[in-house]
Formats: sequence, structure tokens, C-alpha cells
Amino acid sequence: MPTTKASIMNQLNRNFTRLKPVGIREFDAQASAVPGIVKLTLGEPDFNVPDAMKQAAIDSITDNDSHYAPAVGTAKLRAAIADFLKDRYQLDYDPNGEIAVTIGATEGIYAALSALINPGDEILVATPTFPLYMAVTTMLGSQPVEIDTSDHDFVLTPDQLKETIAAHPRATTLILNYPSNPTGVTYSAQQVEELAMTVKNTDLVVIADEIYSELVYDGQHTSIAKFIPEQTLILNGASKSHAMTGYRIGFIAGPRELMGPVSAVSGMMITSATDSAMAAATAAFGTAAGKAATQQMKAAYQERRDFLVAALAKLGFETATPNGAFYLFAKIPASAGNDDVAFATALAKKGRVAVIPGSYFGAGGQGYLRLSYATSMENLKTAVDRIAAFLKED
Repeated sequence: MPTTKASIMNQLNRNFTRLKPVGIREFDAQASAVPGIVKLTLGEPDFNVPDAMKQAAIDSITDNDSHYAPAVGTAKLRAAIADFLKDRYQLDYDPNGEIAVTIGATEGIYAALSALINPGDEILVATPTFPLYMAVTTMLGSQPVEIDTSDHDFVLTPDQLKETIAAHPRATTLILNYPSNPTGVTYSAQQVEELAMTVKNTDLVVIADEIYSELVYDGQHTSIAKFIPEQTLILNGASKSHAMTGYRIGFIAGPRELMGPVSAVSGMMITSATDSAMAAATAAFGTAAGKAATQQMKAAYQERRDFLVAALAKLGFETATPNGAFYLFAKIPASAGNDDVAFATALAKKGRVAVIPGSYFGAGGQGYLRLSYATSMENLKTAVDRIAAFLKED
């Protein structure tokens, strides 16, 4: 096997040396090697793509829809996204200039941050949260500032935000993910408005990752863009709401002045999204069948959530209040210590249940576990039985 010269390795992007290991995929891969393990690890819906979306993709292929699309996505998909945002969240965006289709929300995160931030900027991130935000910020030569929300029921408060802004005058961007991965916690309309009014008095841009917005169980999702559209970039997509993770369709919506550079960055990276996938996403966002499919999935997730919260409480786990997404963030029982990595590792090897250590999600995650209930009720019941047995033996 060839070995690259050390002198060449020294020329690589030095920001890579600042990256903290993400760990989620690696932990999942290690746990997957355990025979017969039940996995509550990845945020991967266990549903199949709804038939209407599959048929739209098939029709696209049959109709030879196989040429370069506009860099910002097809006109039909952007129009469907604009209608979706208006119908669900009372947001008004022009599909011509204020919406861009991305290769999943992941590429949207990179495109948005690449367009917004400069080396040396500070980026505020409410944690625990999806670790990719910190990784991309670091790769771009900027500094993530983690705001630990664990003492406030995993909700960023206006006072916390004000204090952090005052302490970090170089901050240019706030990243807010809700409903939250990993906690499942979301914000009421009043909480969102209070945060928005705090941001409104600054020059911060909010990147609002609302990929789980369709999976809110009690009440309705309120986008921060409702209050400060001129300072907000919304990230969303079809992966979680329509079980279309493999289709890799996300989108960014925001004011025209910001979307110009964001769309340019995205176009340089991807040229355009895949035609057949965009056709499927058009059906997801723009048809009654797409809306109905999401509602059916949400009902199943809510049943699983209710079961898992109650079952874990009987075993001594405290959970954050999960009103969205499909995760529980559970505090390890005091009798089992506070080392979430060690606990999760032992649970996988001895208990044959895979979960993700909470510390992988940044400040505030120590001593917690993230459990995904995007799996069958049968798997959840088996997992609970095994966790109970593991706690008795440990």
C-alpha cells in the first residue's frame, strides 16, 4: 500500500487538526458488529418512501428528465417549497431568488456557513446539538462558541443569549436547531419570539435548522423567520418528514440579499440536485399525499415516544421533554455513574442495545444518552427489556 509523504501531509488544511471527533457514525459502526444488537442510534426513519413520492421519481426517469437542472433547483420544486412554507408556517418566500434546493440539509449547512462567515468569526451554537455545525465552523477557520442549555431544560433563554453576545463581540451567526437533535426539545411560539427580539437588536444572522419541523407532537412549530425574516436562513428538507434520507433533498430559504451568495456557494459545490429526487420532493412538499404521509408517520413516532418515555422513567432515567423530532435525551441513572461513553459502550457490548453517548453533542451532553425511536415498537420493547436486564447486572 502506498504511503503519502509526511511533507505532503503537512500541507493539508490545518483546520482539520482543530476538529473534534464527531463519533456518532464510528460508534454506530462499532456497535453494529455486536451480533443481534438493537440499534437506537441513527436518525434514520424506518418507514419506506411514500408511494406518491416514489412514483414521481419513476415518472421523472421514464420521461427522460436527465439533464442539468438550475443550480437552485427546479422551478416546480421551489414553488412547492414556497407553498409548503406558507401553508405550514405562514412564511412568504419568493421561489425565484429566496429559495435554493440543496443536497440534503447537510450541504445546506456548509453552503450557508461558507457564504456567511469569515476566518476568525465566532459562531454561537446552542448545545447539546448536532455536531456538524461545530465541525463545519472549525473547518472554515472560525470559532464555535457553545452555549450550554442543560441548566434551562435544554432551551436557549434570551438572558443566556444576551450574556453570550455581550461576551463575544466577534459573533456573527447564531445556529439554532429545533426541534432538537439530540434532545427532542422544541420552543413555544413565545420562546421563539423572545429569542427573535433579542437577535433583532444585533447584526447576527440566525441559521435555523428546522429539519424536524413537521414532527412536532403537541402544538405547532413556529419558525423564528416569522419574526425576523431579514436575519434568518431556514434549513429544511424531505429527509425526516418524508423518510427520504437517501434522496438527499434539502432547501434553504431566506432574504434575497443573503440567498444570493448562499445559492452561489451551493451551486459551485453541487451544480444541481438530482432530477428524479427533486421530482419526488415536489410531490412530498406540494401534494395532499405528501402531507398525509407525514401525519401518518408522526402518529407512529408519537406512540413510540410515549412508550419509551414511560418505560425509561420506570428504569430510573430522566428525559428531557421531547415534543419533537424522534429522539430521547435520557440522563443515566445516578447509580450507574456519569460516564456516558463508558455506559453506552458497555450497554452495546453486554446489553446488546446501541445508543449514542450524549457528550458527542457538545456542552451539556455529559451523562446523557441519545436514543432514536425511529424504529419499530417491537425493537423498542426489546431494547427496554435489555436495558432493564443490563442495569440489574451492571
